[in-house]
Amino acid sequence: MCDMGIHVLLSKGARKYTRLPSLQELIVCMSDTFNQIMRENIYEANLSRKSYEMLEARKKKLRYALKTCAVGDTLAKQYVKDMIQDILIEKYRVSERNINELICFEQDEKMSVWDKFQILLHVFEKSYGKEALTELLLQGGFEKRRIIRDEDICFLYHQYRPALNFIEKLEIVTQRIYCLYKGLGIADDIREMNIDGVSGGVSGTSGENKTLWIFWRGRSVNLAFLKFGSERELERICNNIYRHNRPGHLSRSRGYIVNDMFDHSRVVVARPPFCESWVFFVRKFNKSSKSRLKDLYNQENHELIERFLPYLVKGCQNCAITGSQGSGKTTLLMALIEYINPDFNLRVQELAFELHLRDIYPERNIVTFRETDSISGQEGLDLQKKTDGSVNILGEVATAPVAGWMIQMGLTASVFTMFTHHAGTTQSLVSAMANALLSENIYQDEQAARRQVTEVIRFDIHVGMDGEGNRRIERINEIVTEEASDSVGNILHGSYHIREIIAFENGKYVHKEAVTPVVAEKISAWLNEEEREAFLNEFA
Repeated sequence: MCDMGIHVLLSKGARKYTRLPSLQELIVCMSDTFNQIMRENIYEANLSRKSYEMLEARKKKLRYALKTCAVGDTLAKQYVKDMIQDILIEKYRVSERNINELICFEQDEKMSVWDKFQILLHVFEKSYGKEALTELLLQGGFEKRRIIRDEDICFLYHQYRPALNFIEKLEIVTQRIYCLYKGLGIADDIREMNIDGVSGGVSGTSGENKTLWIFWRGRSVNLAFLKFGSERELERICNNIYRHNRPGHLSRSRGYIVNDMFDHSRVVVARPPFCESWVFFVRKFNKSSKSRLKDLYNQENHELIERFLPYLVKGCQNCAITGSQGSGKTTLLMALIEYINPDFNLRVQELAFELHLRDIYPERNIVTFRETDSISGQEGLDLQKKTDGSVNILGEVATAPVAGWMIQMGLTASVFTMFTHHAGTTQSLVSAMANALLSENIYQDEQAARRQVTEVIRFDIHVGMDGEGNRRIERINEIVTEEASDSVGNILHGSYHIREIIAFENGKYVHKEAVTPVVAEKISAWLNEEEREAFLNEFA
């Protein structure tokens, strides 16, 4: 419940209502009540100095909570919800006798699909916490569905028919009011769950039929039963969700913003005229605990990759982690950080803060930089060279300039470099990086650009997933630079071949080829005697 000081302000305007306002009326009234609390002149209340200071501090806390509750700050969100709940009880006299006037909890035919879903999710959350949505989808038999419709949720609700007490009903009503007043509408409950991401505005032609999408177990699922009430509601959500740490204003001239949220989720918002409609994308990264390599993959003979990958990191090899979105690139990258020599300082370059490696490895020397409106990524890279960094990490190589930074890092700025990329094959990785060097005018000759790429990037670790969403490492390739000649004897610079070290075949990991002698020697130079012997015996 709310602080006693705020309760004093609230009780001054309290009065009994002959009937409850409708849910939509309550949202408007709630906004008026909060505005009244924030505008109240407590100086005229004849309070003692101590009471005045306490009340002023609590108003300041409420003001902060109202600003940050929609950007992932769960404590601020709970504070605002506690206030809403107090207002419902103290000012509007919501009780067990009249709460069904707000949501028809006892009459299924009068409940909306959102009502039924919110009740189900609330009940599941009591048992499963942040895994509630996953459990709901699994128990509903939706794990292979690409679209979930109204009738699916209604059928599931009819199966469970949850019985709610007054406190549970009050919590659901409070959450509904919060969603539509300060929260993220139909996305608010969903965003809190342990899923890969959530997006809105990406389908449909108007606000009334634009539905919510989630990214779950590596694939997009359309929650067609959750619809934005209007285009204005979608616009409200887009204008609130990106505002953590004041990244600037989303406007017609600045049509998109990439930012992180309070809980380190990445958020992208876009608006007309840059985009055909208002849209938002939230990508979540589960950092509740340190990911361990041995816990990421469970396929047959997974011990093979658990033995090999640490050698690449300890052996200071430039590695690309490639794969499609949601395949586990970032998770694997974070797990591999564990094997970097603790004497090496880490310097990270990202478009938006996503890795948050200090949260996972608080004992390490780590600094992360990102591009801003006034500081370019190239300037950030140049600064890194002056900060005693040993290992450079790029969160994602998605554009030509970032590809150029990666090659620069691999050449001069670090002992070794790791990065992620969306390439589907090792050949496409090399081609994409070489084309980026050409487009950035770092090289003018295609062969020279390709040669530079193949000399810098030594291993491609490609991750993927099966139809059930189970992540795995598809292959680990060594990129081997070689000299070749054309039909008239001219040297073709930039020639290379791919050596497949480990592959996932027929449901298990298989050791295919040995690491080339030159690279094996370079890796061995960084290993202790015991590690060197084990590595050479198995992989060289």
